[in-house]
Amino acid sequence: MPTLGVNIDHVATIRQARQTVEPDPVAAAVLAELAGADGITVHLREDRRHIQERDVRILRQTVRTHLNLEMAPTKEMVAIALEIKPDYITLVPERREEVTTEGGLDVAGNLPQMREVVAQLQGEDIPVSMFIDAERVQIEASAETQAKFIELHTGSYAEAEDEATRYKELTVLADGCQIAIAAGLRVNAGHGLTYWNVYPVACLEGMEELNIGHTIISRAVLVGMERAVREMKLAIYGNL
Repeated sequence: MPTLGVNIDHVATIRQARQTVEPDPVAAAVLAELAGADGITVHLREDRRHIQERDVRILRQTVRTHLNLEMAPTKEMVAIALEIKPDYITLVPERREEVTTEGGLDVAGNLPQMREVVAQLQGEDIPVSMFIDAERVQIEASAETQAKFIELHTGSYAEAEDEATRYKELTVLADGCQIAIAAGLRVNAGHGLTYWNVYPVACLEGMEELNIGHTIISRAVLVGMERAVREMKLAIYGNL
């Protein structure tokens, strides 16, 4: 079964709502790891709406599992990544007006830029993952960049309103996994996954890691970070 990367962005969202010092996402990462998280994920956005550079720098020193930095493929973010050197990078699309990431990168439509960014990061031994929709053209373009991973966008699956649509979207993800593996890519997934829908995605052949944030932080507000993470681990294994 896949491992669990806990996205702690929304701990910082709560902090930034009052422009104060608490809750600290660094402390949240410690508790998540103590509860069994296999990795910590943060998205340093251009507008710094939640995670700040200070957070990433401290997390780089304190995370004991692995630190996955989500970022847009821009010169500013590449420079920060090359300085901080997280364990790996996930390249994501970014628009200032969006509430959260709305879809996958258009790797195929921006192949020269993506090749350059991947070469810069992996040239410094920072593996790169491409956050993409489970479309053959995007998967094959990701392989062309020489990225090590893809992260399949699970939003359409998570937002499905009936079982037939959910099954259709799960099949799309399953096919995406197989295309990626055949192209030599390793496969992660994330976006919109919850305690109630994660297990079928966790069962997909070749799935290595699930990056999950909002549902865990939402539950942590009520029951605490450690319990929320432990329960997600149980859900991934179908034991919740």
